[in-house]
Amino acid sequence: MYDELDLQAAAESRLRNLMWTVSGDYALDTKPDLESYERSKYISLYDAVKQGAFARFYDKNEFALYLVKKVYCGADEGSLTELAQLCVDAASWKLVAAERPGVPELRKRAFSDLLEYSFNRMSATLPGRIKIALLKQYLYGDEGGGKQVRESVQLIRRLENGAVTTTDIIRTVDALYNSLIDRSFERKHGGLNQVLSVTLEDLKEFDWSDFLKEEISEDVLEQYFDQMNQAVSSFNEEPDEKPQQPKKAKRRVIVIDEEAARKMYSYMELNFGRSYLSEQEQKQKNLRLCRGAHIDCSLYYTDGILENPVLSNAQYVNARRYAEKNRVYFRNNHHLILRNVEQLGDELRRSLNRRSEPERQAAYAGTIVPGRLWQVGRKETPGRLFEKNLRRNNSDFAVDILIDASGSQRDRQSEVALQAYILAEALSINKIPLQITGFCTFWDYTVLQRFRGYDDPREANRKLQNLVGSSNNRDGLAIRAVGDSLLQRQEEGKILIILSDGRPNDIIVNRPNSRNPRTYCGDYAVQDTAYEVRKLRSQGVCVLGVFTGLEKDLAAEKRIFGKDFTYIRSTSGFARVVARYLRRLLEEDGANF
Repeated sequence: MYDELDLQAAAESRLRNLMWTVSGDYALDTKPDLESYERSKYISLYDAVKQGAFARFYDKNEFALYLVKKVYCGADEGSLTELAQLCVDAASWKLVAAERPGVPELRKRAFSDLLEYSFNRMSATLPGRIKIALLKQYLYGDEGGGKQVRESVQLIRRLENGAVTTTDIIRTVDALYNSLIDRSFERKHGGLNQVLSVTLEDLKEFDWSDFLKEEISEDVLEQYFDQMNQAVSSFNEEPDEKPQQPKKAKRRVIVIDEEAARKMYSYMELNFGRSYLSEQEQKQKNLRLCRGAHIDCSLYYTDGILENPVLSNAQYVNARRYAEKNRVYFRNNHHLILRNVEQLGDELRRSLNRRSEPERQAAYAGTIVPGRLWQVGRKETPGRLFEKNLRRNNSDFAVDILIDASGSQRDRQSEVALQAYILAEALSINKIPLQITGFCTFWDYTVLQRFRGYDDPREANRKLQNLVGSSNNRDGLAIRAVGDSLLQRQEEGKILIILSDGRPNDIIVNRPNSRNPRTYCGDYAVQDTAYEVRKLRSQGVCVLGVFTGLEKDLAAEKRIFGKDFTYIRSTSGFARVVARYLRRLLEEDGANF
């Protein structure tokens, strides 16, 4: 009887042989999606057929190179590859079906499974909705969908007409991306000719490591190129939710010498922008806040590399690219933003108004209530015959929003930025003093990037589009530092809202003569972060955790925030979920302020 490894090996062999047979090229390298095979063998088998067919009839390297250049110029990788998958399928399937009569039936079964397993995920994006329309049209002849979706489907299906070249596919993908995903792309980055004119030297100078889904090898560009080659032939829509095998914990330490330590501050300026504090101010904060678990760590306060750069280096260029992707995401979700801001803003306004309304309460003195006078002479102990108005505590509020901007948030940074923006806009509409900070940790510096200060105008909320996830995250120190500034506010009511993935994790830097603090990860990091949350609550700050990570990390989030955290499964419901917590905070628990 086969064990699990034998079954996986058999499935991998089957997929590879199918791809090689269709392509006729037994030197063609591929990486079968075995996890997708466990969920639906038809999707995986058809992906192998499609990959072999595309390699046989077209120049897959030319196509992958176009995609890499398009991403280099600022295109969103996810949306681009989704559109590329649809075009590759349209151009390939009839060619291989003419030689292999079983392909159309395999394709139908794969499409049927895609609709069953991935409908909700596909329907959340415009490329996904186009994919749904295509699948339904192939399966049922259904030509539904809005005008934009129908026109996109028609353009993709033109690739089925034969005599199509790799260049034709590239032109179709480029036209779809520029018209559906980013209409300003050509104006900002140029048309297809400008994209194709990007040189290999340009690509090699670019840092592709953040785009890779696996550990980085020596040739990062080649690894990303192979990754794109694989992505365009896979219809798999599901995220990797298989539990990871536990790994033996390692003490991850970076050791630097004295010369490198002297250069660290200059490096921070180059890669995160100049600090808005003087050297003396930062030193004082470090002495006061970097204690205990964070001894020998440092804080770095900045408005970000895009706001206050030292020079236009590679880090600055990368930050601009990511900021542009965020702006595109904001534009594509414009109506969702308006709806959530209006809903959350109205809820906050009603809660604040109810706090300011006097509350009538029965009493033994005050204004007499005629309807209760019947008790006199009829009851041995009359009840409270009077009523008086008690004005509820209408204290002012100050709010801090703290955002995990570490590398683990890179894949969802646009969504996290949008959620923070919705919250910031709703608070700004109600004229509540607000500070917004993103944090990450590089070397022994925990970077606190200020997107908006308490006294900044509402327009400053737009700076959240500059959010870029990078490096590690020492959550406890960031919470301590932001909580310290919040405690110095004069408002009686103080609220800290933290958007994080529940995974505090930091590489330790061992400097010469340092005390070599303990590795900040796992239970130790979770316990420290939870301690900082409890400490702030004991000082009168209401702390809410907004979970933005994977479901498998929920347990850590609960340990950190207790009952006061919320899991945002969909941005469309962000306002409703956060409003429920803030309403309880302002109306029921407000007396604690």
